[in-house]
Amino acid sequence: MKVTWDEAKNTANQKKHGVSFEEARALLARDEGRLDIFDEAHSSTEDRFISIGPIVRGLVLVVWTERLPSDHVRIISARWATRRENALYQAHVRGDL
Repeated sequence: MKVTWDEAKNTANQKKHGVSFEEARALLARDEGRLDIFDEAHSSTEDRFISIGPIVRGLVLVVWTERLPSDHVRIISARWATRRENALYQAHVRGDL
């Protein structure tokens, strides 16, 4: 899978959330070990997805969209998961979802 992003957005995201898109790419590079959710509320102009899962420094939430060809994704945002998102991810890991 090829993962891309806007570099200016990456710089702004690092300043705001303390997570780089380079780090976030690690979560999207694997098919297992993450919770993927279709973001219906923000998908009016393009399909957006939310992935929650672990990277080296902790649990992150990554917002992304698919690009053509189908094996390309573009990162929109990345940040540390909140307590609620962490609990949602843990429920996914336990198989409670």
